[in-house]
Amino acid sequence: MDATRKAVEYCSRAGVEVLTVFAFSSENWQRPEGEVSTLMELFFSSLRREAKRMKEQNIRMRIIGDRSRFPEKLQREMAATEAVTEACTGLLFQIAANYGGRADLMFAMRRIGQKLLDGTLAVEEIDEAVISDHSFTAGLPDPDLFIRTGGEKRISNFLLWQIAYAELYFSDVLWPDFDDRCLDEAFADFAARERRFGKTSEQVQHA
Repeated sequence: MDATRKAVEYCSRAGVEVLTVFAFSSENWQRPEGEVSTLMELFFSSLRREAKRMKEQNIRMRIIGDRSRFPEKLQREMAATEAVTEACTGLLFQIAANYGGRADLMFAMRRIGQKLLDGTLAVEEIDEAVISDHSFTAGLPDPDLFIRTGGEKRISNFLLWQIAYAELYFSDVLWPDFDDRCLDEAFADFAARERRFGKTSEQVQHA
């Protein structure tokens, strides 16, 4: 939690517009019951503690994912936390909870399918923008940078649709130790890369 707080505050000062962290995946329910219960309690107490702090720093907090599986008490706390910071205009801090990239696409397909059945959407109108507009991150730009800590070199079902053109950065530093210096290194690495989005280097340089 300390590492997360520091990262949020540093990104806010650095001018990052949206920061999304993976708090609890849809696959994490498979972990031992005691561990899951502890994570839920940590999540619950942290939301209450951090909401006021975020508001004071003009940081908006938003929770994405399928909330239906969480205890009703925690769902209410999630909604209350979002309400406290909804007027903030600075960094948007997104917490992915009971989230999975495949589940995100599944829920988007369900929403789109319902509109097809209702007749409010035609098949030929379905494009990438429509899919994005029905995802958990609707209305937001796609991520520019994906950071994975702890020496793991995989995406782990996170924002699969959204990170199609994100730059991937892997660090051996464990998350509790991932500090401002580590973020600076990630930002510097990102700034040195050439982002082509399917174009050639020559096209990008002359754009």
